[in-house]
Amino acid sequence: MRGALFVEGINVQEMIFQFVGGLGIFLFGLKYMGDGLQKSAGDRLRDILDKFTTNPFMGVLAGMLVTMLIQSSSGTTVLTVGLVNAGFMTLRQAIGVIMGANIGTTVTAFIIGIEIKEYGLPILAVGALLLFFFKSKKVTYLGQTLFGFGALFYGLKLMGNGMKPLRSLEAFQDLTVSMSEQPILGVVIGTLFTVVVQSSSATIGVLQGLFEQGAIDIYAAIPVLFGDNIGTTITAVLASIGASVAAKRAAFTHVIFNVIGTTVFLLLLKVYIPFIEYLRDLAGLNEAMTIAFAHGIFNFSNMLVQFPFIGALAYIVTKLIPGEDTAVDQKPKHLDPIFIEQSPSLALDQAKEEVMRMGDFAYRGLEETSHYLNNHQRKHADMALQYEEALNNLDRNITEYLVSLSSYSLTELESHKHSALIDSVRDIERIGDHFENLIELVDYKISNKVHLTEQAQEDLNDMINLTLITVKQAMKALETMDREEALAVVQKENQIDQYERSYRKKHILRMNEGVCTGPAGIVFVDIISNLERIGDHAVNIAEEVLGGKQS
Repeated sequence: MRGALFVEGINVQEMIFQFVGGLGIFLFGLKYMGDGLQKSAGDRLRDILDKFTTNPFMGVLAGMLVTMLIQSSSGTTVLTVGLVNAGFMTLRQAIGVIMGANIGTTVTAFIIGIEIKEYGLPILAVGALLLFFFKSKKVTYLGQTLFGFGALFYGLKLMGNGMKPLRSLEAFQDLTVSMSEQPILGVVIGTLFTVVVQSSSATIGVLQGLFEQGAIDIYAAIPVLFGDNIGTTITAVLASIGASVAAKRAAFTHVIFNVIGTTVFLLLLKVYIPFIEYLRDLAGLNEAMTIAFAHGIFNFSNMLVQFPFIGALAYIVTKLIPGEDTAVDQKPKHLDPIFIEQSPSLALDQAKEEVMRMGDFAYRGLEETSHYLNNHQRKHADMALQYEEALNNLDRNITEYLVSLSSYSLTELESHKHSALIDSVRDIERIGDHFENLIELVDYKISNKVHLTEQAQEDLNDMINLTLITVKQAMKALETMDREEALAVVQKENQIDQYERSYRKKHILRMNEGVCTGPAGIVFVDIISNLERIGDHAVNIAEEVLGGKQS
């Protein structure tokens, strides 16, 4: 080959191209197969993690299942960090999921251990056939899974061909000897390689290929395997940057869990490797399957050893990452389905309690938005967005609860209360949408260095303070069903409307005088428009108390 680089008689260029290309196809196949499996599962993985993690044991099972479906322990851990960040999951539940994810990811290694690499291309062809010649979604999802499955094996075959010459390369032989004699070196290499590739499944696939080619012995391979498990934690750590304290703790737990496991198994290495060799001889395992079993036993044993200490792990990371957990608890607290059948009247009271909680979230979210508007500190925007997500979640849950309740017999007064709650829930959720719009406007203001005049900022503060009082009073009126409070809300909303008209005119004058710029004008007008709409939703809630919406 013209221009090819040869070292010790080995075509290095061809070796690198086959390895890198094979790795790319392998990673694509793994991702594509995971996406196909995920779509086949109905794309409800977040719900599985949310609903089936009531205790750490269920968390382990949920983590295993989700990781098997998406073929990525990092993906499951990132999902878990997101759920902890959003307040859907506690740290103890998250630790169980992370342990399960570590077991679930071993499935890929077992798949690789099956000796069907030669059939990668035919499997890929069948997948393409199902993808392009059938209209049924279920068939196309199956086609996507098979295409990814075939690509995975084809990529492995290319990587294997690329790695074949390594065993005769003196520098590589010296490295494997060093790894055999110094297991810590193997752990470091495995960790760094996985950090770079961002997939432990891929690096373990490479390890299986090297072991299959005879380029590395079992004494060097097992420590690298341990390092792969540590390296995969970096994705969750990256996902937790900028997240809540609880999310950072969940990500760091993943690191601690794998580091502790690796430390324990390194101490037992002289026992563990002979055990794996005994198992290989007993079951007649091929090289790739031997690594798969070593991987599976390591992760399963690690889970068994550390599972009783979940509380201790949670305590350790809480001490290592101090700070107040600011995650908003987004799950409903009062919507027990048993009340719907046994006492619809009590169920209605429970729903109202949840609506009041939702109203408190709307007020707090708007309050955080007000702080962000004034001091531009990102923590206030993040808290407001958490409240907005909580509002969306409570909106779904309360509405479903009230719809279920509507099929039971209610008195005329209860029916009116039921209708008022359903309408109020929608208005409260819309308040969240508007303060989310306000955060986006402040983000635009900051990123584009838009400057508001001192008078404009003062006007905004007057209007947002009045809007905050109006929202709080609307919720108080709904809670007590007090007409006087409701009438006061209507008056305040009229004042918000007057502010909006007056401030808009003042703003136009400032623009005409050249005191205010065009971009600042757009931001100002959009902010007061959103505040005026929040006032409308507050008065809608008050109108429910007064006997029916007027707007």
